Amino acid sequence: MSQKNSKTIHCAAVDLGATSGRVIVGTWAGNRLVLTEVHRFPNAFKSAGGHDYWDIPGLWTEIVAGLREAKRRFPALASVGVDTWGVDHVLVNDAGRIVFPTHAYRDSRTQPGLQRLANTRAALERIYAATGIPNVFYNSSLQLAETVASCPAVTDIATRCLFLPDYFNFLLSGRMENELSFASTTQLLDVHGRDWSRATLDHFHIPANWFSPPILANTVLGPVTGLPELKGVKVVAVPGHDTAAAYDAMPAYPAGGDLYISSGTWSLVGFESDTPVLGGEALAARISNERIGDGRYRPLTNVIGLWLLEQTLKDLAARPQSDKEWGKLIKAAEALGRDVPRERPRASSSDAPTLDCTDAAFVNPTSMRGAIDAQLKKRKLPAPKNPAGYVRLICDSLGQGHADALRNFEKLAGRKFQRILIVGGGSKNRLLCQATATASGLPVHAFTLEGTAVGNIASQLIGLKAVKNLATFREHFSKQIKATIYNP
Repeated sequence: MSQKNSKTIHCAAVDLGATSGRVIVGTWAGNRLVLTEVHRFPNAFKSAGGHDYWDIPGLWTEIVAGLREAKRRFPALASVGVDTWGVDHVLVNDAGRIVFPTHAYRDSRTQPGLQRLANTRAALERIYAATGIPNVFYNSSLQLAETVASCPAVTDIATRCLFLPDYFNFLLSGRMENELSFASTTQLLDVHGRDWSRATLDHFHIPANWFSPPILANTVLGPVTGLPELKGVKVVAVPGHDTAAAYDAMPAYPAGGDLYISSGTWSLVGFESDTPVLGGEALAARISNERIGDGRYRPLTNVIGLWLLEQTLKDLAARPQSDKEWGKLIKAAEALGRDVPRERPRASSSDAPTLDCTDAAFVNPTSMRGAIDAQLKKRKLPAPKNPAGYVRLICDSLGQGHADALRNFEKLAGRKFQRILIVGGGSKNRLLCQATATASGLPVHAFTLEGTAVGNIASQLIGLKAVKNLATFREHFSKQIKATIYNP
């Protein structure tokens, strides 16, 4: 073992999700990783005047509190990395001051632009060919286009667009950079290179000077500045998109054959590839060619995830408050005995025992239960009678959504997958994991771990040269975790 590998290193992962944030310290010693959560806090967008916004100062306050606690508990803290959900951004001036409020990606302001692009087939195909990203309501491209169109003066005062991890990296290090994995979520990055698509920026009337060429993950930005108590701690640009970080944590077979699911608010279903998956069929299947932090491709598709379950249980005032309560609800749902036949095509809308998870009504409804009941009523299907019934229906529906995504990838990428790896909140839900195995016909390997934090920390270790590369990290990390396997 080299001297570097034998040294104990502490890295702080700032992992911001749409519903909660956390600061987790990873301690790397003897080629093993131990995680310690030092701070956790809720997160939610706030509404005003019919629009939805993120509380950026509030998030920064929590980040600082978490890093101070990390430094207190681990005085030798070596580095920090930040990841967040995708697409959202901060517009700043040369001094780094915020010049426009940060909208949340669920804000409905992008709907007119979404429809315009959807109705202009030539432009839609041209933009997909250039960026490899389909037309989705939350895309940064649509958000920024709406900002410029509704507030033209913003182009006179904003000089940089920093995506959320980039902005927090700037607050920590003083450097304004755009990181590649996050940049690839925007529908603005050139799918065939590592810079922005100028033609796409022009199409959406977004100033090209707002961006700098993206940097790769694992780049050390410099020491923390402005926070004396964190003196000496280095800021590392990790894969800024939480899904990219979570995928890096996957103990994948080096030879390939694994389909990945990062299961949280969204189910991000995809795989790693040296080439993108493009063309008319890929566009129709809404395949998003995002990037791994090292520049390779991560073709994936978004299946609505545990947001469907969380919002429904909130409507039912039945959200479990402890692991014991969750276990009781899942057990009741399992006892209902619903069954999704494996290896079957999606049933017709009139007789499908599962929800159509692609229904736009599920994006941000006033009542998720109401949206589910409305879809079922439209298809002349009965609504569940109790919370357990909704849990069963939703888990089976998400499992079918995962299987549908797998079939598309096998067809369009010419691949055959041998197993499914799942991390995130869904890995703890045995009903969801079993539904995915049954619908897909493949074994599901569920890893109960903080996947995003692990990938974040792996990138820091690589940037600090404590680990050679991602393959080396995975080789070591796979020896210390155990999967729960669900067979079809």
